[in-house]
Amino acid sequence: MIAHALRQAGLVIGALVALGAAALAQSAPLDPKYDLERPGFVPDPMEEQLLPEYRPQPVYFRSNEPPGTIVVETEDRFLYLVQDNKTAIRYGIGVGREGFQWSGLLKISRKQEWPDWRPPPEMIKRQPYLPRFMAGGPGNPLGARALYLGGTDYRIHGTNQPETIGYAVSSGCIRLVNPDVINLYDRVPVGTRVVVRQAPKL
Repeated sequence: MIAHALRQAGLVIGALVALGAAALAQSAPLDPKYDLERPGFVPDPMEEQLLPEYRPQPVYFRSNEPPGTIVVETEDRFLYLVQDNKTAIRYGIGVGREGFQWSGLLKISRKQEWPDWRPPPEMIKRQPYLPRFMAGGPGNPLGARALYLGGTDYRIHGTNQPETIGYAVSSGCIRLVNPDVINLYDRVPVGTRVVVRQAPKL
């Protein structure tokens, strides 16, 4: 009888452990490396509080680029706005995942507050659930601001997925949390030089 009671208690404990694990799995955030676009999701302001190293801050930065230039170091996940006296304002960013990486020199051709989003056909093919058009707003994956780069499909833009900052997850665009992209947007005009660098593979 004691053995039977112990077996029953063991079954109950096992069931509780399984239920707890399932609940934890459901509440755990999705690994940003495997996350997809989340149209309509509006992050809590606390979720946009980045780790200290990814928050905008002045840093020492040696560069031959003139002040006002944006330099994107994709490997390090940082965007630098070059200032005088070998300094820059550094922002934490999310960058293109493997297969969507690029480098080059472009200029900001257009600026837009709360941009509309039209996923390109290639993205819709990969993620058929995406809307074909989404008006600008807090739940828009392009976030609060967009800086369009030349005549390409690439942008520096906000995001409704602050957990992806510091990761390579995008389809080639450079993303910042909304407070940071607003800060950058207000500092740079159309025509700003943008240098995107990929670290060479050894």
